[in-house]
Amino acid sequence: MPSDHSRSPSIVVLISGSGSNLQAIIDGIEANAIPATISAVISNKSNVKGLARATAHGIPSHVLDHTQHTDREHYDLALQALIDEYSPDLVILAGFMRILTSSFVEHYAGKMLNIHPSLLPKFKGLHTHQRAIEANEAEHGCSVHFVTPELDGGPIIGQRKVTISEHETEDSLASKVQKEEHFLYPLCTRLFVEGRLSLTDTGPCLDGTPITEGGLDLTDMDDL
Repeated sequence: MPSDHSRSPSIVVLISGSGSNLQAIIDGIEANAIPATISAVISNKSNVKGLARATAHGIPSHVLDHTQHTDREHYDLALQALIDEYSPDLVILAGFMRILTSSFVEHYAGKMLNIHPSLLPKFKGLHTHQRAIEANEAEHGCSVHFVTPELDGGPIIGQRKVTISEHETEDSLASKVQKEEHFLYPLCTRLFVEGRLSLTDTGPCLDGTPITEGGLDLTDMDDL
């Protein structure tokens, strides 16, 4: 697909499930808050709600089943080839439940984002809400970061925090955090496609100013 500098920035979104963060970004684009186009949605699983969301908004979607590939390297090569058909300016991981190979991550260095349901670097990996409760944390939240080969270890762009109440459950905390995800991910997406957010050799920058380690605390922002 040839490059067209007059087009709006192109995004490819990778999912594995319901696609609620995908929906939040779609909503931001349709509200003219994010000046970009989602060129494709790709899932490693069929019959997930995120694919239906893409179809409902006229976005091309693909299923690339990881079980049909001999190993992680072959799958990632096939995924990379499919993504590159769309020449995206940004690749968004929105609940894409795959550990990615270093070569794949490096191919999209500086233009692939992920959201994680914890205040990184705390609680990398799975079951973050229950782990935060069991650790008697006072706060929990979500983080958006640039993707690097280290799982959930890339430079943090921004975070939003929630308070863990005395009688918090895993489900109630997950619901609180997901609401914050649906604000934070569209915001970071907008900053990137507007050219305000970048990853340099020294770390992430916003408007040319380095973002401090741990990312921006965006908890009090209330408008994209």
